[in-house]
Amino acid sequence: MSESKQHSGPGQAPSQRRRRRLGPSEKYEIFVSVLTEQATQREAAERFKVDRSTVVHVCRVAKQGALDALAASVPGRPGGKGKSPEQIALEDAQAEIERLRATVTEQAVALHLHQGKSRWD
Repeated sequence: MSESKQHSGPGQAPSQRRRRRLGPSEKYEIFVSVLTEQATQREAAERFKVDRSTVVHVCRVAKQGALDALAASVPGRPGGKGKSPEQIALEDAQAEIERLRATVTEQAVALHLHQGKSRWD
């Protein structure tokens, strides 16, 4: 039974290969070689023994990951490293809440001083 899996059957194309799992460094190497035009997508696929669609997918994911990382990187923001865009947005929202809380407190004190305290009698 294992022999039939190794040979191409009548329903399989002769060019089908077993799936190969690429490590992160191999994916990065594929992306860089295609990006710098050191290899075409076809050459990279042959070199790493994967399908061309795998190379296309690796390049698309790497490009999107790079764009997401650059979008999250804000120059001049201390401690922005390693934080997701959601974490940065949450911190910004919390800072805004604190600013608004201080403003409301300041306005309440000013109103109290302006109107004075009403008597209970």
